Amino acid sequence: MIKNLTDKDFEKETSTGVTLTDFWAAWCPPCKMQGPIVEKLDEELGNKVKVTKMDVDANQEIPTKFGIMSIPTLIVKKDGKVVEKLVGLRTKDQLTQVLSQYTN
Repeated sequence: MIKNLTDKDFEKETSTGVTLTDFWAAWCPPCKMQGPIVEKLDEELGNKVKVTKMDVDANQEIPTKFGIMSIPTLIVKKDGKVVEKLVGLRTKDQLTQVLSQYTN
């Protein structure tokens, strides 16, 4: 199940294992297309990757910290360290390929 994160819980929730965070906003058409792709990934990857989302309109501290200027942006962290920052709409295959580098 995808967890919606806030500025307050982001670091704690993404500090261990492999995490994928989708930074999005309700008014963003590409974000609306990215959402179902991320949800499908969450279903398929199960316990390998913790999938989370963050609304950039409701939370500005973390997006600013990571220099997020365009959405959707997807950040992959492994054990609390950013290992990938993907800007723009990505396919499920592209995301699966990126995540497979950190889950095997």
